[in-house]
Order: sequence, then structure tokens, then C-alpha cells
Amino acid sequence: MKNAKTFFLCISLTMMTLAGCDSQNANHRIVGQLESDRIEITAEVSEPIVERAVIEGQSVTAGRLLITQDTSRINSRIAEARASEAQARARLDELIRGPRKELIVAAQANVHGARDELAFRETDLDRAQQVHELNLASSDLRDRARAARDNAKANLGNLQAKLDELLTGTTLEELRQAEEALSQAGARLASLAIDLQRHSSVAPVDSIVDSLLFEVGERPAIGQPMVILLSGRQPYARIFVPEAIRVRVTSGTRAKIYVDGLEEPLAGRVRWVASEAAFTPYFALTEHDRGRLSYAAKVDVLNARTRLPDGVPVEVELLLGNDKE
Repeated sequence: MKNAKTFFLCISLTMMTLAGCDSQNANHRIVGQLESDRIEITAEVSEPIVERAVIEGQSVTAGRLLITQDTSRINSRIAEARASEAQARARLDELIRGPRKELIVAAQANVHGARDELAFRETDLDRAQQVHELNLASSDLRDRARAARDNAKANLGNLQAKLDELLTGTTLEELRQAEEALSQAGARLASLAIDLQRHSSVAPVDSIVDSLLFEVGERPAIGQPMVILLSGRQPYARIFVPEAIRVRVTSGTRAKIYVDGLEEPLAGRVRWVASEAAFTPYFALTEHDRGRLSYAAKVDVLNARTRLPDGVPVEVELLLGNDKE
């Protein structure tokens, strides 16, 4: 009789232990779903779409062309910028070369002519002065002769200054201005080249095309999404870790991921756990977990043979007894 009591007591303790283990494992098994990081490819110019190079659901690699927008307007601006750059470069070359020999010869001839004109006006003024002193001419004649002489002298000074400018050549300040003008034209052309590249939208990372939001011929507004991509070669399991076990879950914690439709669980590893708590979403609520805070987490899928679809429900069992590899 005593042995029978002892046997039933052992059985009861064993069942209570197993029940406790099952309850503990249940707390570590969390429902969630497969998700991927969404990338929005937005329009940087408001031009019509002329080509959609991919289709929805297609896998694309980084740098793959997605959408092309009309480039007629930007090509015209680039042609204008190239002409301005060529003009600035020609002006700089002209200043470096210095004044042409023909211009110098012409300026020298103008100076010689102005000197002869001044000499003539000086003689004419002397003659008018003598006639006036003999009271044979009015003072107006003498004043007109003096004004003509002064005008000839000013003209000679002006032409002489122009000749000196040509003989001196280009100043450092003029060269610096021409160089800066050329740099400005080159920078403007480079900026337009970047704008031209942004008329073609490419995939920034390996991903899957989730949605194409515009058809060929439509004109998106600047900043409006045109393509939605799902990044990564494999989605991750998004779960909400209960507050009771949050301190035991860190980046690198190992897990098993049970996916609807797959018989065997997949290996997983916690990538990230939120530092701020949130309320558990409706699809993860159980009677035991209602009203509790939880922490969003992402669990990477490690050994799936093919890419799993987004949105599929999963259960993640956190292996807290053997956290890290």
C-alpha cells in the first residue's frame, strides 16, 4: 500500500513538472508573421513615365532599372549648360593668350593720329590767340580753338590708356574671374548630369517588386512613390516579445520558426528588439497575454531554401536556454 502511494506521488510530480515545462515553452512561443522592409522609390522629377522595366513580383538585383521618365527637358538644359561651359572656357583661353597683335597695332595707330590731331589743335589755338591779340578776331574764335585743343588732348589720353592696357596684358584678377566662371559652368553641368540620372529609377538593394503605382504616360508628382520594393533575399519574422521575458531576449538569441505550410521548423536568430514597449497587436493576443506590454522584434530566417512569401503567419519559439551560437 505504501509502495502504491509512493508510485502515484512520483507520477503526480512528473506530470506537474512536464506541465510546468510545457507552460514555460508556451510562453516562449510567440505568434507573428513574415515581413520585409519596404522601400519606396519616389519621383524626383515631375515628368511622364516612358518605360516600366520590371513587373510586379519580379526579383531584382541592386542597380536594376525600374522606371524611366521622359528626359527631353533635362537634355535641353544640359545642351545649354555645355554651351555656357564652352563659352567660359573660350574666354579664359582668350585671356591667357593675351591681346591680339592686330589690336595693338590698331591702338598704336590711333595714338599716333591723336597726337597729330593735338599738334594741329595746338597750332590752331596759337594762331587764334595771335589774331585775337591784334584785335582781328573775336574771343569766341579763340575759345573754340582752345576747346578743340582740350578735346584733342583728352582723346589722346584715352587712346594712350587703351594702348597701355593692351601692352600690359591680362591681369590676375581677370584670370581669376574667368577661372571661377568656368568652374561655375562645370558645376552646373555636373548638377544637371545628376538630375538626368535621376530620371531613371533603379533598385538600391536586392529586392522584390511589390507594387508599380503608375502606368506608362502618367506623370507622378515630385516626392510621390512610384515603386514599392520588398528588400532582402528573405523576409524576417516580426513578433512581439512579452515583457516577462524581454530581459532574456537580445540580438543573437536563437529561435525556431514554425511557418504555416512547412512541416519542419526553420532556424532563426533575433536581429533586433525594440527598446520601447508597445501594446501587443490584435493578431498576437491570447487570453493569457491580453493587456500586457510587449516589444517588437525581428527574427531572421536562416535556412529556408527559397524566399518565403510576406504576410504568412508564423510561430517563433525563442530558445532562451541556449541563446547564442
